[in-house]
Amino acid sequence: MVDDALKHDFARDIVLMKLVGMNPIVVHGGGPQIGEMLARLNIESQFVDGMRVTDTDTMDVVSMVLGGLVNKEIVSLINQHGGLALGVTGKDGKLINARKLEVKQQSPDMLTPEIIDIGHVGEVETINRDFLQAIQQSNVIPVIAPIGVGSDGATYNINADLVAGKVASVMNAEKLMLLTNVSGVKDKDGHVLTGLTAGKIQELIDDGTIYGGMLPKIRCACDAVNEGVASAHIIDGTVPHAVLLEIFTDSGVGTLISNRA
Repeated sequence: MVDDALKHDFARDIVLMKLVGMNPIVVHGGGPQIGEMLARLNIESQFVDGMRVTDTDTMDVVSMVLGGLVNKEIVSLINQHGGLALGVTGKDGKLINARKLEVKQQSPDMLTPEIIDIGHVGEVETINRDFLQAIQQSNVIPVIAPIGVGSDGATYNINADLVAGKVASVMNAEKLMLLTNVSGVKDKDGHVLTGLTAGKIQELIDDGTIYGGMLPKIRCACDAVNEGVASAHIIDGTVPHAVLLEIFTDSGVGTLISNRA
């Protein structure tokens, strides 16, 4: 969401989906906002395999930015455009039970992988489906900040795409929609690919067509459809009304992934 117009378009789209009988659940990240706040506080960021090393001070900032600033902005926008949204983190209602993410790195001269501690970075263990269903039955749109809590009470920062995928699976969602800042998965000539299956995606990973920052989104999408979500979509959130274009047009926008051959 790079400008105010896109933010308002997105909020209107979510409200319209609710009005026509769909039950949208919004999961958001906030990497740029977190980075900006850490810089203002002179807290240096380090990354391992694209993930922010999150010590206690950094986790405090993550909680403040995701659970406060970003979450409440989205809630306010949806409410402003006629919806009824409720902002929650994974700590609310025991929504996201998390465990510490174990990161392994191995170089050619190492016999066994090295386990790297990246702090309060987690992965989803369980999602409280009953809590989300209770919110939806109240005609409210949940807006989820991807902060989980461990069995020991520790707080964890979790990748928003991973949380969205798990929520979609647990809720038996019809669609998982991952909004990014590119037009979708592209072939080596730069053309957007769609109608992909998990098998075809593995071929594209193996031949180097899919690489880098797109890999986590692709794996998240594949996991979701393998766990029962009818389809996953990777779309360009910088296109006005991209969500509605994907749902209500025959051709859609971006990349569609399903298990239908």
